Amino acid sequence: MTAPARPGARNLITDVAGLTVGQAEDPRARTGVTVILAERLSSAGCLVAGGGPGTRETDSLAPENLVGAVNAIVLAGGSVYGLAAADGVAAWLGARGIGYGLVARPGVPPSPIVPSAILYDLANGGDKAWGLEPPYRALGIAAAQAAGERFALGSAGAGYGALAGALKGGTGSASAVTADGVTVGAIVATNSFGSVIAPGGRTFWAAPYEVDGEFGGLGPGGLSAGLDDWGAAKASAQPRTNTTIACVATDAVLTSAEARRVAIMAQDGLARAVRPAHGPTDGDVVFALSTGRLALEGPHPLALARIGALAADCLARAIARAVYEATPWPDAEVLCWRDL
Repeated sequence: MTAPARPGARNLITDVAGLTVGQAEDPRARTGVTVILAERLSSAGCLVAGGGPGTRETDSLAPENLVGAVNAIVLAGGSVYGLAAADGVAAWLGARGIGYGLVARPGVPPSPIVPSAILYDLANGGDKAWGLEPPYRALGIAAAQAAGERFALGSAGAGYGALAGALKGGTGSASAVTADGVTVGAIVATNSFGSVIAPGGRTFWAAPYEVDGEFGGLGPGGLSAGLDDWGAAKASAQPRTNTTIACVATDAVLTSAEARRVAIMAQDGLARAVRPAHGPTDGDVVFALSTGRLALEGPHPLALARIGALAADCLARAIARAVYEATPWPDAEVLCWRDL
């Protein structure tokens, strides 16, 4: 019998070889940015499932279009203002000669491919009186400069200003390594309208997928809900005030079309961990990328399905870890999971 997959050494998306992650926050504005950097141009795809998304360069990942690959992916707070974080990351990469170009020519800079997605954290009580200078371009550069194999979970990066239903949201990550050496990982900023816990208790909807007590070890015993009982969701959903944005990754070789299929499957992990998900006021987006270090073996569709299933599991775990690790903002009263 084949041994089951286990978390990687760090239980982070950076267990996927060829990836680093950097984060930066503005505590005064209660917002932040997370950057996933690829060591080299990497095949990618995405799926936008929420009804209120905010994205940049997702069309470049469509399988029928030219590029289908990324140098980096940016997740950011700030709603539409947060899209400027990708400007900073693109500038940072371009200054290092990193980017896409059909033909290298002297004096012509490459074009860094930096798709991004944003969440809404404008109404969390932070100081957003930034006038003509929103902080996101600078936060994008700072996050890129800070990139490494380890990074903070909870109230950090793009999830710094997040609220997950009635609880403090945050940034989460998880990974899985199969017995035959395929690595899959996920990173997420959880700012959902829906609840991440079952009604009447502390049990995460993602409990069946938990490994080694990584988000409290309560088990699935508390999972139950009525047909119209969401639990600790946000009391009132306003348009564009909620979003769960994520990136899943693998070291297996995938085409852009195959990466999109993984993103489609990974969205099911979001639905397993948040109730309800993908609603009209959510901007749920999942990117998927391949660092292309490991050729798939065996029947290809089956191998691809396995990667997609692991990506969904990792994303569900990452969402729960984001809320489990979340802590209050300085001098603020906000309900955290650990207070329940």
